Amino acid sequence: MGIVEVLLIAIGVSMDAFAVSVAKGISARQMKMRHALQAGLWFGGFQALMPLIGYSLGIGFSSFVAEWDHWIAWTLLTLIGINMLRSSLSKEDEAPVSSGFTYRVMLPLAIATSIDALAIGVSFAFLSMRIWMPVLIIGFTTMVFSFAGVYLGRFFGTRFRTKAEFVGGLVLIAIGCKILWEHTM
Repeated sequence: MGIVEVLLIAIGVSMDAFAVSVAKGISARQMKMRHALQAGLWFGGFQALMPLIGYSLGIGFSSFVAEWDHWIAWTLLTLIGINMLRSSLSKEDEAPVSSGFTYRVMLPLAIATSIDALAIGVSFAFLSMRIWMPVLIIGFTTMVFSFAGVYLGRFFGTRFRTKAEFVGGLVLIAIGCKILWEHTM
């Protein structure tokens, strides 16, 4: 997998954090640069940490599933992508996001938005990829998207959240299909 695919995965998995950052920007009573920095560091840090944890877990199992690794990677990416598509098309209102930026508010949000990155890390292990470049790209991309999301939320509201999440889901499904295609053809 090349840098373009890793960057597309990074953009795809950062959409949840971006959407939450937009909501944080909307709900912030007073907008300060440190709010955007906090969102970027929390979300970017966890998006970098989770694939590393997933990779570590996946390495332990990769020798047992080497014959099926591409199917597992395809399944994980496709399921994450479908979940993002379903979420973006859902008519249900999401729970309101707290306006605070304390660790009690940000930690659960950072964990919740980075669970899909854990599965991506497992996929990377099954594909025998080197992990450090993807971890840095995913973390940095999410940090930038989250930082920008807080400001965009302040200015544009939730207008583009569902579209961004939809596109992110399509990207993950396409990359999963590409992996499957490369390993079966």
